[in-house]
Amino acid sequence: MPVTSVQLADSAWNDALIKLGNSFGAIAGFLGILLVIFFAAGRATGRLGRPLAITVFLGPAVLLLLVGLVVPLVRTIYLSFRNDDSSRFLGVKNYSWALTDQSIHQVLLNTLLWLIIAPLAATGLGLVLALLVDRMRWQALYKSLIFMPMAISLVGASIIWKFVYDTRDSTQRQTGLLSQLAIWLGWHNPPNWILSHPLNNFLLMVVMVWVQTGFAMVVLSAAIKAIPDEVTEAARLDGASGLRLFWYVTVPMIRTTLVVVLTTVMIVTLKAFDIVRTMTGGNFGTQVLANEMYSQSFVQFNVGRGSALAVILFLAVLPLVGYNIVQLRKERTTR
Repeated sequence: MPVTSVQLADSAWNDALIKLGNSFGAIAGFLGILLVIFFAAGRATGRLGRPLAITVFLGPAVLLLLVGLVVPLVRTIYLSFRNDDSSRFLGVKNYSWALTDQSIHQVLLNTLLWLIIAPLAATGLGLVLALLVDRMRWQALYKSLIFMPMAISLVGASIIWKFVYDTRDSTQRQTGLLSQLAIWLGWHNPPNWILSHPLNNFLLMVVMVWVQTGFAMVVLSAAIKAIPDEVTEAARLDGASGLRLFWYVTVPMIRTTLVVVLTTVMIVTLKAFDIVRTMTGGNFGTQVLANEMYSQSFVQFNVGRGSALAVILFLAVLPLVGYNIVQLRKERTTR
C-alpha cells in the first residue's frame, strides 16, 4: 500500500514531537538533579558544609573541563604517535613528516602569512576607524555597521566574499563585484581571483580582516575613551597635536589593550579553518594548518598525522594565550 503525503507529514510531526519531548525531558532531568544537589548543599552544616559547597559549585565546571578539554588533548597527543589507524606506535615520525615534507612547508608558510598579515591589518584598520568614528556624529550607528560582520559566522562571510570574487568569461555578464569593478577600471579580462596564486591567499585574508576589524575597533575605541582628559590636555599644552599626539600619547596609553587585541586576532587567525574550507577547500595553494589537520584526519583518514598537526597548532596557540593572560593581569595591576 503506497504511503501518502499526509501519512509522511504525520510521521514527520510525530518524530519531531518525540524528539522535542526527549529534549525537554533531558533538560528537566538535568535541572532537577541540579536542584537536588543545590538543596543538599544548602542544608549541609558543620565541617562538611564548606567542602560540599565547593564541590557542588566547582565540580560541574571541572568535569566539563576534563571531558571537553583535558581528555581530548591527552588522546590527541597519544594518537599523534600512532599510525594512520592507530594500530601501531610510530614515535615522532608524524612530527618529522610535518616538519620535513615539502607540501607541509607550503602549508606552514601560508599559515605564517595569515598570522602576520591578517591580525596586523585588522588591528591597524580597527585603530584607524576607532579614531575616525569617535569624531563623527551618530558614532553608535557607524560602529554598529562596522561591527556587524562579527555577527556573521565565518562560513557565512566566506560565502558572501565568494560571490564578490566570482569571475565569468569577459563575454558574459559579471556577477562578481571585484571583476565588475576591474572591468569598469579598464581591465577587460580580469583573472579568476580564487585560482590566482599567491593573490588568492591575500584575498582570503580580506575576509578575516573584514570580520575582525569591528571587534578591534570597538575594544580600541573603549580604550581611547578611557584615556584621562588631563593627559591629553597636558600633551596639547606641551605642543603635541595630530600625529605626534597619537603616536606619543594615545598609542602608549592603550598599548596593553592594543597588544591584547592583536594577540586575540592572531589566535582566531591561527585557527582559521572555515574561510579556507568554504572558499577553496585548501586547493590552489591556499592550504593552512587548521584545514590540513582536518583533511588529514577526515578526508585522508590518517588520524596520526592529523593529530600531530593538531598538537603543533595547539603549541602555536599556547604562547599567544599565555601572553594575553600576562598582559591582562598587568593591566589589572596598574588599575
